[in-house]
Amino acid sequence: MAVDIHSAEGRVIRQLIPLSTLPFSKFEALCAQIKVEDAEEGQFLFKCGDEPNDLVYLIDGSVTLQTDLLKIETIKSDSPSARFALAHQIPRKVHAVANSRIRFLRLNADMMKSVQDVPYEEAESFMVAEEVEDNDDWMTTLLKSPVFRALPPANLQKILMGMEEVRVNAGTVIVNQGEQGDFYYIIKRGQCLVSRKPAPNAKEIKLAQLSDQDTFGEDALISGEPRNVTVSALTDVCLLRLGKEQFLNLIKQPTLKYISYKDAQDLVTKGADLIDVREPDEYKPKHLPFSINLPFFSLRMQLKTLNRQHPIVVVCQNGKISETAAFILMRHKFNALILSGGIDSINPDELKAPSSFPIDDGIETSNFRGSSGESETSHSFTEQSSIQDDMERLRRFLQQLKTKYNILEAEKKALEMKYLALAKFTESLKAELEAMKKAGGGG
Repeated sequence: MAVDIHSAEGRVIRQLIPLSTLPFSKFEALCAQIKVEDAEEGQFLFKCGDEPNDLVYLIDGSVTLQTDLLKIETIKSDSPSARFALAHQIPRKVHAVANSRIRFLRLNADMMKSVQDVPYEEAESFMVAEEVEDNDDWMTTLLKSPVFRALPPANLQKILMGMEEVRVNAGTVIVNQGEQGDFYYIIKRGQCLVSRKPAPNAKEIKLAQLSDQDTFGEDALISGEPRNVTVSALTDVCLLRLGKEQFLNLIKQPTLKYISYKDAQDLVTKGADLIDVREPDEYKPKHLPFSINLPFFSLRMQLKTLNRQHPIVVVCQNGKISETAAFILMRHKFNALILSGGIDSINPDELKAPSSFPIDDGIETSNFRGSSGESETSHSFTEQSSIQDDMERLRRFLQQLKTKYNILEAEKKALEMKYLALAKFTESLKAELEAMKKAGGGG
């Protein structure tokens, strides 16, 4: 009998990993094909050496994982470990034996993979947090992030075991600008302030406010550079944190995707956006044709100007900053890839020098160079090609202009906000000065 998704068992099954990451329509279709089975005390669910590619989940009761000589672990249905498939390595390394009458679910791994291999749909709810009644569930917090939804179940299980819960009081500094990175943080509950000093003796600038489910600390771990901001608790905060080595091995390595220069050429030709996250003074002398300069320091502020429907190829000088940028993009549901080795790995002849036009707005009017190696000129749109090719180049050029316009519009709004803040600060200084003059005159 198919599983009723609205039943108590259906709600339990919805929380299993990776079923909790499926769009609801996919989960509903899966439940129509599966059924929950029973096993009696002492019955084997599988034995050491078994090779059938099934995922076995405990729904009710308890199961012992053991070898012929040694009892390794007892899994209870109400424990966090029960959200993962039992000892899912193939061939099996242990026996799984029912300790009492149990109910369990057996899924074919190939079927699960086919259900998981669907594109992200922005409008469709994943129904992770909404269906879980236990608000103190770490995995519920983790699975709200697209980065964690994409990780293998084995990684999620290790993260669960390695994640540490930390509570800090309002006003506590959690990470300091200039220090080496040691942890990756997820805000479980509370509010945090992100600030930065542009110089050691400068006044601290408030950059952003973080709240539930927001993360921080990944930039320093991925790049290996010191922390570039300070994060402090605005309220009492409950944090989940993961050590540097675990973050790099369990999250960074399986999450980031790299692409060669040749494959990047093909992808950009098909409509991908090419984002160069270097500083403007690094970008202008030499850069890839058809790239947009979006410096890393402003990336988070410009996310709304980017198109989630297009893959994004991220490039920097050597690939390091691109890793951090790509992680940020992926966390915000973009399909981001890193140009392996960055600009340093590309033949200088393939790079574009500053435009000879009177105004160089950073937008290129041509795509990557062709394999013929011919030099590009300002007449790239009139090269020998079909009308269809010219139309495609024009379409892409228009898209690039629209993207650049959105970026400039966002920068304009940010500058207007800064201007208003400075004007307000100036007025307060004038008021203080007048007060000092009056106090001095009265003395």
